[in-house]
Amino acid sequence: MRKLILLCLFFIGLVSAVFGFLNFQGLAAKGEFQTILLDFREDIPAEVIKQDLQAIAQQYNVTPQLDNKFSESDHVYIIKGDRQRLQALQKSAFAKATEIIEPNYIYHLTPPAKPVWLGEILSPQQDEQKYTPSLTAPNDEYYSKQWNLHKIGIEGAWSQTKGSGVTVAVIDTGITKVLDLQQTKFVQGYDFVNDRETATDDNGHGTHVAGTVAQSTNNKYGVAGVAYEASLMPLKVLSAYGGGTVADIAEAIKFAADKGADVINMSLGGGGESQLLKQAIDYAHNKGVVIIGAAGNENANSASYPARYPHVIGVSAFGPDGEKAPYSNFGAGVDISAPGGTDAGAILQETINEQGEGVFLGLQGTSMAAPHVAGVAALIKASGVKEPDEIFNVLKQSARAIQDDGLNYYGAGQLNAEAAVKLAANGQISFQDFFRWLRDNGYLNPRFWFDGGAVALIPKILMVLGSYLLAWFLRVYFPFTWSWSLSSGLIFGSSGLFFLKGIYIFDLPQWPFRILGSSIPELGNSLQGTDALNPIFASVLIPIVLIALLLGHPTGKWFAVGSTLGVAACLTVSAVIDPAVWGLGNDNLARIFLITNALLCYGLARLALKNEEQTA
Repeated sequence: MRKLILLCLFFIGLVSAVFGFLNFQGLAAKGEFQTILLDFREDIPAEVIKQDLQAIAQQYNVTPQLDNKFSESDHVYIIKGDRQRLQALQKSAFAKATEIIEPNYIYHLTPPAKPVWLGEILSPQQDEQKYTPSLTAPNDEYYSKQWNLHKIGIEGAWSQTKGSGVTVAVIDTGITKVLDLQQTKFVQGYDFVNDRETATDDNGHGTHVAGTVAQSTNNKYGVAGVAYEASLMPLKVLSAYGGGTVADIAEAIKFAADKGADVINMSLGGGGESQLLKQAIDYAHNKGVVIIGAAGNENANSASYPARYPHVIGVSAFGPDGEKAPYSNFGAGVDISAPGGTDAGAILQETINEQGEGVFLGLQGTSMAAPHVAGVAALIKASGVKEPDEIFNVLKQSARAIQDDGLNYYGAGQLNAEAAVKLAANGQISFQDFFRWLRDNGYLNPRFWFDGGAVALIPKILMVLGSYLLAWFLRVYFPFTWSWSLSSGLIFGSSGLFFLKGIYIFDLPQWPFRILGSSIPELGNSLQGTDALNPIFASVLIPIVLIALLLGHPTGKWFAVGSTLGVAACLTVSAVIDPAVWGLGNDNLARIFLITNALLCYGLARLALKNEEQTA
């Protein structure tokens, strides 16, 4: 019985990981669809494709159709069907002539929270003293309300460039030229929902997103946009109800790449992985297009599609206080964060209401965060950086790094337009830029090397070494033989498999990695991803339970002793480097608590070994 308890304790992380992985249905397998995509191979003659389509129509009682006028050259056809029909087609003889047979998944605009009207934004509750106009501030009447632009240092970026000569494609619900977009430059777009050239908005979402990218600025009216001298390319793929198919989105991406777009913004998403869409993204990336995607608003541990595809920069959202927005997705697929708004402050732009009239509206969501990054990407490109991977590197290197980000809320950090443009304008990282980057990311602070970075390497090494030193010291007084159970206990109690904590894998839950990567004192805060230790786990209580259960077991007792010494080492190092404990703060009170419990753990291990010596 005790041996079973030992094995359960030792392999609890492994069991949790296996259970989580085997019982987790990933986002790639989820998604809603009503039609099926048939993408025929390029080397198949048109006559053969026609014959196959006729056979499919007859066999399945469907009418194959081109998705839009651009689909014919790509040999992409749509038929109605469910998963049963999809599986039948994938196993049929028709599959030999196709590259892809997959669901035509429906993605949606990342749903914004409750809209905030301008009247609410201008309420007396707003603190008018928080913003002081600068000499470089634009004269737009509501610019002072755009906390989001002040937060990313936009005026410093404007001193270098305003995005002239760059085209940003907004793949969304379309764009209506409201009054505060009249001075913004536009290039020809397309409406893939209604298959026409005019891509006007019948929802409001796309116009709001476009305003963040390039709202007309310095026109003594309304609000400002990030890259207001850039050109907008409206590409409508979402209906008035906010839904659209991956077939339309894929065609829109290829359209943007072929028509000269430099940046693509996609404030939309959903479940279901599409090879057709992935190929379109790769196509645009290879043509030099920077692609931005909203991470999603489900507060889920990984970004939604298309933000999670390779070559798409996934954007999470934070609020006016700089903290993660409560709705924002996080974890795998999040590359950077930007202002998305919260109840304390929405993102204000001009858009349309249900009657199609221009209104100033505050929205919140990762949909609102993504166009900030798209706008800054346009500013970077206008500064002379051309390749999408290089632009992405500039965005990452210039971002304000967040040190305590165990769950990857912010990716590389929070968007910093001023730093990004200055870095891009230099053409390379100068010594001053490199020094600034080191300073802003904490590398010049000695404390960073103890408790910062993706993996806190030094304190973990100290914890493990400390546990072995304690065991060696006790071995002088109570001779024993080194064993795997003792060593396992030392590691389990002091550091865990700490290198696993920072691993984020799509379609796998992250909590098993956090459990495997945590020591006994860290188990109480591993799922929350916080640094502050739970006082129950970071104490002598669990070692007491282990010693009580396993002391009489020939192998288990060494695991219990090792774990107890490991906990002592972990608490000692934590007391010196980062004495943060729930309810006790991170000062002397927490430090005393940790040191006291470390001494108690050491005394408990010594007592257990003394008892072992007497028994022998």
